[in-house]
Amino acid sequence: MEDANEVIAPLLGLPTLPVVDMGELPEIDDPVFSEDDWTAKLHWKTRALVETAAGRPFVWVDDEITEVDRSWVAAHHPGRALLHRVASDSGLTDADLVVVEEWLQAP
Repeated sequence: MEDANEVIAPLLGLPTLPVVDMGELPEIDDPVFSEDDWTAKLHWKTRALVETAAGRPFVWVDDEITEVDRSWVAAHHPGRALLHRVASDSGLTDADLVVVEEWLQAP
């Protein structure tokens, strides 16, 4: 979260950007997770990102985005939103940046 402005932004030549306060990362045994398949539930960041976007377009790049998150955002966010999942083993690639750039340039 806040570390992105200190670690990643300088590498990409970005200015300091606002950071969404998403609260604490839930523990695996918190009630938001199911014992059977906790990864199929809504991601713990999703609601906070939609609330912060407040109807404005937004891009969320993460290695944990699922169809549950995409469906929830489509139902609860009136603006445009790109939820782009990156591979956790390779991280953000040039191909991922092309997807984001094309989305940003779309009417």
